[in-house]
Amino acid sequence: MTFPLHIAIDGRLFGGKSGGIEQVVIGLVDALSQLPDGDERFSVLAYPMSHEWLKPYARGRCEMVLTTAVKPAPIWKRVLKKSSKLVEMGQQAGGSLARGSVTLSKSDGTIERLGAEVVHFPIQRAFFTDVPSIYHPHDLLHRHLPELLSRRERVKRDVMLGSFCKAARVVSVTSSWVKRDVTAQFDIAPEKIAVVPLTGSLGAYPTPSPAELEAARAKFGLPEAFAFYPAQTWRHKNHLMLLEAIARLRDSRGLVVPLACSGHQNEFFPAIQQRIAELHLKEQVKFLGFVSPVELRAMYQLCRCVVIPTLFEAASGPLNEAFMAGTAAACSNVTSLPEQAADAALVFDPHDPAKIAEAIARLWNDSALRTELARRGRERVMRWTWTRAARHFRAIYRQIGGRGVTADDEAILREKPDI
Repeated sequence: MTFPLHIAIDGRLFGGKSGGIEQVVIGLVDALSQLPDGDERFSVLAYPMSHEWLKPYARGRCEMVLTTAVKPAPIWKRVLKKSSKLVEMGQQAGGSLARGSVTLSKSDGTIERLGAEVVHFPIQRAFFTDVPSIYHPHDLLHRHLPELLSRRERVKRDVMLGSFCKAARVVSVTSSWVKRDVTAQFDIAPEKIAVVPLTGSLGAYPTPSPAELEAARAKFGLPEAFAFYPAQTWRHKNHLMLLEAIARLRDSRGLVVPLACSGHQNEFFPAIQQRIAELHLKEQVKFLGFVSPVELRAMYQLCRCVVIPTLFEAASGPLNEAFMAGTAAACSNVTSLPEQAADAALVFDPHDPAKIAEAIARLWNDSALRTELARRGRERVMRWTWTRAARHFRAIYRQIGGRGVTADDEAILREKPDI
């Protein structure tokens, strides 16, 4: 008798604090739960103290398992001894690898006791196990913008990402740009890296009713028209330059564009608040903090446009979500974003507030442009669905789990994504 392939999905995040990675886990689990064919079983690992955010999306063959799933152990020294390349990485990141500076974890036996035959790490933190794994490093921000991170954080990311990429059977990334980056930075064989385009998780969220739309508008004190930027307040999300652009529009053109920003407010938020005060934008700019799924979907529907001035992304979840919502968008011209946007969004230099301001002004004033970009965005995002991503991942699960792949699986595995 052949038993169904059993896959563990690592969803151990703290809800409301993990930004885009949280959206990735939601989209993946929701899509796997709804696959109409196949007999695979999925155990979704979640923290006992933080799992309610994920619970609505784990249905059908996806069962939640509440666990920490790791045994902390100072095994960094053993890992580094095996690879002088990792030592070199840490030194290039600008820090010394002193004893205890980096601690990686190993499985506490949970997934082994469950009988998992494959483990998927869609989050950057992982653990060592003999179970074949897929690891998703998301991006190598620390290599490209080291000034935004502490020395300790750079070393930690280098050792963690490099170690788990090397330990995984397959490394998955969101775009060809990230594949080239991981190959070059970590010396990972290109054939080990699978490009699986991901999209926003908006489709997994409930559609707001007219009453819920008005409730969101009232709760956050939103005007009839506003620009929207959903992003945690990390420095590389570039809120400061966006504020400069908003102030420039007001001061040089007399154009007052209200701005609403959602997302967890982390340790950089006080610097943003200070700049708001300096630019006299308190009445024009609202930071909403973390919003619920239905509220987030409401924001995309209520806003006039979405602006994404990020300095670094593997791919932009908010850009895809704007496409899904039929909302006109403008985004940075960094990393893979120009390929992701194509002709469906305006692009600008995120280091130049004048360029950001110009893009916002065009979206704000030109209704015909907004309508055309919304149409193109809807068409573009249709090629990147979570159902497609779930089927791609399932083909990889079957492949590294030693199960036969179907003709459809083989076709998916051969695809060359256009992002």
